[in-house]
Amino acid sequence: MQNTEFVRRPVAERRRDTLERLASERDVWVSTAHPDHGPHQVPLWFAWDGRAVWMCTGAASATARNVLAERRVRLALPDTFDVVLLQGEAECFGDRDVPGDAADAFTGKFGWDPRTEDRPYLYLRVVPRTVRAWRGEAELRGRVIMRDGAWLA
Repeated sequence: MQNTEFVRRPVAERRRDTLERLASERDVWVSTAHPDHGPHQVPLWFAWDGRAVWMCTGAASATARNVLAERRVRLALPDTFDVVLLQGEAECFGDRDVPGDAADAFTGKFGWDPRTEDRPYLYLRVVPRTVRAWRGEAELRGRVIMRDGAWLA
């Protein structure tokens, strides 16, 4: 059983921990919404470039269709004890238009290059506007560590 007792982290420590997780983790839950069909949530691989989250999905997927209609997205790292939620707008790049350094970093992290596949893929770039991070109820107050694209503290 996991020990849930911990010391409340200051915002600077939450920011540091969040940046470490963004640099090292593999999966992120991506939440999108379609105006007619409602919410949609899927896990995708991601790469963090120090400023933005880069993901890739099939160009015909529900995620791709949704972000082309509504760019606002929410991302969540997959740990329910050490919560990290990011909100922003997805910028979309076809697999022939994606910046080479971003696609190469994605390929380097995962050993898979969507640009070489037979079917088209869509790269999504999300620069967070809001980030929330908390561990347990004691950290709920003050959980916002980025607001309007600026890190707090």
